[in-house]
Amino acid sequence: MSGAQQPAKSTTGRAAKGFTDEERAAMKDRAQELKPAARRGPRAGPADGEREVLAKIAEMTGPDRALAERVHALITATAPVLAPRTWYGMPAYAKDGKIVCFFQPARKFKTRYGTLGFNDAARLDDGAMWPIAFALTAELTAAGEARIAALVQKAVS
Repeated sequence: MSGAQQPAKSTTGRAAKGFTDEERAAMKDRAQELKPAARRGPRAGPADGEREVLAKIAEMTGPDRALAERVHALITATAPVLAPRTWYGMPAYAKDGKIVCFFQPARKFKTRYGTLGFNDAARLDDGAMWPIAFALTAELTAAGEARIAALVQKAVS
């Protein structure tokens, strides 16, 4: 068996476990999102995405739900050019079919806080390095809301 490939050995002494339950659930969510989108094809309208996003937000609880509702309102008011849709089971906002930003609830991956993330379609470039994800606390202040609006405006410019 000299030519057969052997599995990689761990350098930490622990066996790799693969994807977490949360990651597998996110991948299943994404697969489910692709099925109806393929069936609808070009007939899909903005209302379909909006309905899906609002349904995902309604499934959330506590601070995640309140944050998601506020982030959704801010993004749709600030950048009506962005089309709401779900992405890996999270509320997301796309321009020309590409996800620009998304809200990741804390419970999704059992993290300490919700996150507003931006993909490479966002125009946030600032030199050689810039942040693409922002932690959101349960008490979103007026200053925080203004920062989100400014980031979203810059992302779609």
